[in-house]
Amino acid sequence: MRLSILEHGHRRRAKLFLSATAKMSRVDSPDIVLTLLYRPEYLTRALLDLTAPAMRGPSYWTAGEREYLAMGTAKLHECPFCIVTHAELTRIAGTGEVDPDEPAAARPELRAVRAFLDTVSRPGSEPDAALIADVPAAAVLDALRVNLVWDVVNRLANAFGFELRDGQLESGTRSLHRFGYRFPGFLLSGGPKTDHGDVVENLRHAVTDARGVTDPALRAALMEGTPVPEPWSTYADTVRTASYRLTDADFAALRAAGHSEDEIFEVTLAAAAGAALHAYDRGRKAVGQ
Repeated sequence: MRLSILEHGHRRRAKLFLSATAKMSRVDSPDIVLTLLYRPEYLTRALLDLTAPAMRGPSYWTAGEREYLAMGTAKLHECPFCIVTHAELTRIAGTGEVDPDEPAAARPELRAVRAFLDTVSRPGSEPDAALIADVPAAAVLDALRVNLVWDVVNRLANAFGFELRDGQLESGTRSLHRFGYRFPGFLLSGGPKTDHGDVVENLRHAVTDARGVTDPALRAALMEGTPVPEPWSTYADTVRTASYRLTDADFAALRAAGHSEDEIFEVTLAAAAGAALHAYDRGRKAVGQ
């Protein structure tokens, strides 16, 4: 983890929960959990509200197929942490309908929508609606929501340097599947929470509605993808387009420029969410939604 606040900066309730679960499982809490529980009112609560129904709610796609779609998003972002995690979850959540090691064996609709999602999320590409001409519209929207979640998370995993440690793959994936990507409500409470009528719209406003240490105008610009001052401009652009290229040196440079870890955290989440929502909106527009 590249930010110490994500390891040691949690509220007391989260620290107690993390300590208790680590003791029971005899495995350290995964980096993704540490990140989601740090200041959850700043984006991640809204992200989790979207994730649970997208990954385990009613859908045209099985749970295993949705994990397979998530694995494809991870490959696009070159995120080793998420590729391995979702390959394992595809096996756990599925019933043999899709094999993460044999993509050609997936049903044609799944292969088609995965190819479409690649055109949605790949920087510089244009969504190709012709790829999903034979896929029901509701199924495409389900897939776009899955892709939206992991377009955010993969960028965060790459930026913050998520790593899988001993025992985490098995214990973490089984816990995620067992609890359907849901966290106890008391861990996510606190701070203002506004309802914009839809889980995606709540995600869209979560960064700008939240209290933060950065200028709200900066956060709004990051969400929109409009110009921001340096050093944030170069850093945010890398988060959006090539998060896998970020290194410890990038974070050291931001600290050397006088920026706190909370500022880096807020800017990273805003840039990641803004890019993911932009891709989601392009995907919906391409299919006339």
